[in-house]
Amino acid sequence: MSQIIYVLEDDTDIARLVQHHLEAAGFAARLYSTPTRLIPDAERQPPALFLLDIMVPGGDGLDVCRRLRSHPGLSSVPIIFLTARAGENDRVLGLEMGADDYITKPFATRELVARVKAVLRRFERPTTPSVIRFEDVVIDANAMQLTVRGQVTTTTATEFRLLDYLARHPGRVFSRDHLLDAVWGDARFVTPRSVDVYVRRIREKIELDPENPHYLMTRRGAGYRFELPKSE
Repeated sequence: MSQIIYVLEDDTDIARLVQHHLEAAGFAARLYSTPTRLIPDAERQPPALFLLDIMVPGGDGLDVCRRLRSHPGLSSVPIIFLTARAGENDRVLGLEMGADDYITKPFATRELVARVKAVLRRFERPTTPSVIRFEDVVIDANAMQLTVRGQVTTTTATEFRLLDYLARHPGRVFSRDHLLDAVWGDARFVTPRSVDVYVRRIREKIELDPENPHYLMTRRGAGYRFELPKSE
């Protein structure tokens, strides 16, 4: 069966254009002009991905994103914003809310489809199980699951991939540009500031004191380094 994508877009012409190109690429697309039915429908049939406009009648795509990220059954479904709000602060806010990508209008349909596929690839599981454990943290790459102090902690696919990559290369300093290539690949929307946003979100999930991190360290002028605790 085709992977289904829920599209929140109140402009009928844009919605139909997006639907046409997603279906031509092998996806199924369900269109919503307002947020009213989107989450109830998703509870019954979770999509592979949400594609959300921000400014829609009867709601706000940012609020929908916030509700999805706090929903126990839908929190891990990837989200892409597709919006006319093109400012860097808007982009950073979208990422801070938990979006996996942020596409601005006007957009090229081929790039839209390519970025949908790129986000979905981040959810692909590795072929062999691989688990990293240290102190009260467990990073299970096969299940794409993070457990902190005995509690399963929700992450987006991008957050998990960045954390997993850093934790598998402890002690090495990676520049933001290197992390862009390793984790995001050709996602041109991501800037060095975006990487900082994701690092901050990861710290909030694994560190006891995110302002004074114990694991995910900043090396000013160089990038980031992951510190695994030394075995006794």
